[in-house]
Amino acid sequence: MDISFLLNGDAVSLTDIRPTMTLLDWLREERQLTGTKEGCNEGDCGACTVMVSDESGHRALNGCILFLPQIHGKHVTTVEGLAAPDGTPHPAQTAMIDHHGSQCGFCTPGFVISMATAHLNGATDHDVTLAGNLCRCTGYAPIVRAAEAIEGTGAPAHLRTIVLADGVAVAQSSDCVAPASADDLAGWYAKHPNATLIAGATDVGLWVTKQLRDLGPIAFLNRCADLRGISETPDDWRIGAMTTIAELERYFDPHFPSLSAMLRRYGAVQVREAATIGGNIANGSPIGDGSPAMIALGATLHLRHGDMRRQIPLEDFFIDYGKQDRAPGEFIEALTVPKQADTLRCYKLSKRFDQDISAVCACLNIPRDGDTIRAPRLAFGGMAGTPKRAARAEAAIANQAYSEATFRKAMTALADDFQPLSDMRASASYRMQTAQNLLLRFFHAEEGTATDVKAVRA
Repeated sequence: MDISFLLNGDAVSLTDIRPTMTLLDWLREERQLTGTKEGCNEGDCGACTVMVSDESGHRALNGCILFLPQIHGKHVTTVEGLAAPDGTPHPAQTAMIDHHGSQCGFCTPGFVISMATAHLNGATDHDVTLAGNLCRCTGYAPIVRAAEAIEGTGAPAHLRTIVLADGVAVAQSSDCVAPASADDLAGWYAKHPNATLIAGATDVGLWVTKQLRDLGPIAFLNRCADLRGISETPDDWRIGAMTTIAELERYFDPHFPSLSAMLRRYGAVQVREAATIGGNIANGSPIGDGSPAMIALGATLHLRHGDMRRQIPLEDFFIDYGKQDRAPGEFIEALTVPKQADTLRCYKLSKRFDQDISAVCACLNIPRDGDTIRAPRLAFGGMAGTPKRAARAEAAIANQAYSEATFRKAMTALADDFQPLSDMRASASYRMQTAQNLLLRFFHAEEGTATDVKAVRA
């Protein structure tokens, strides 16, 4: 595969690349740009953070799980490219020095790139923008002070303008393609049904970096613009499969703020800016946070095989652990969510608050008609081999009076809905008890009791 992109302002053309070579490895091994570090090599620590710019803006991404074909036509800025052409350091670099934000320095380049990207985008919630960068020795206080110090200052001119490697076609082979549209993908995938589809690579990247797997034929989906974005009709929202978690979080914040708050705990900025909702669903993980929320909202999944399309309720897509209702050569094209009043509350329980995998994810959508509960949808992750609705708990509260007694009936019924397993994240008894308690938490929160774990004090 042949690709072209810009690196720190300079044009780069690569011929016959290995499709699964990561940007991190290429930067360090082929260009000797060693400021971008390898820490965890799985997108958790942020030492490998780079800035990737395209027509949609600037994003901080993890170079360790970003394959080279994914940056075709884009502009990559590493820590070596932050300084101005005359050598003037970026404000983030100066602030890190002034505020003593570095000790051993290993994590510093990744922090600086995250800070510079947030600075360009005008983002000032530093607890969010820096959550994906792990400092092993300095501590976060001086780093956050450095980020605060550059708020409101002007971004360097050489970074403000997005320059792209336009007009360059990507050369492809029969077993490695980058289709330009969903139609192109459908035709190729129907002929290569055992191929690996790569959207954000936040999961598939680990198949390569950690499991050393051979992915076989590959289709990179980053050029399929018609699979991205959210459109609106009078009745629903249509979400393209390639819509990132970050885009989903921003779009739905006015409509379902609890959903957006939960999505802000989905990985870190670097992960959310790459991961897609279609990939999250197709992955089929029983602990994926996107699926319970979309199930609770009554989402419909749109699948495509060649020219044939079908749609199913999202909850019906998950058959068993590792098994989905998807034929070979069939892919997720979009999902639709019916418009509705906001009665959704999403709860995520994990050992760390930020950037951790759920032990239990509960997404509870409980509409009311006056004081009567109507058509509840209670969806859970981490409680079974698939994301799943709690049918018995729903039946226990449907058409019942909105009261604590009713919710306690649902808590009892939940034990008949699930038989959770014990694993490294949580025991079966913990999962069941906390899932039951989340139903009660919903009730108390709606009654005005403070339940936010970051606000409640003993």
